[in-house]
Amino acid sequence: MVSLNTPLCDFGWKAIDFNLEGVDGTFWTLEKSKGVNGLLVMFICNHCPYVKAILPRLIRDICALKDYGIKTIAIQSNDPSNYPEDSFENMRHIADQFHFSFP
Repeated sequence: MVSLNTPLCDFGWKAIDFNLEGVDGTFWTLEKSKGVNGLLVMFICNHCPYVKAILPRLIRDICALKDYGIKTIAIQSNDPSNYPEDSFENMRHIADQFHFSFP
């Protein structure tokens, strides 16, 4: 069941560094991913019906945020042995299909 209450954002929270391979073959760190005015970090996956439903609008909004100096990174943390649709190869396919402009 989906939570009906959204917690308030903790704007003072600091993310820990990471070094993750992107679908473009580049390894991305927190510092490398940041825009001049911030970074939107999304935890998404290929099989999620909610992500599938909003993906075109999400990409539109990401393009708009880029104009404000806010970059975006999408992290898929599912185990592909449990969710084969979330494999790295399928992530590349989705990124190509929807012309992701972000890692």
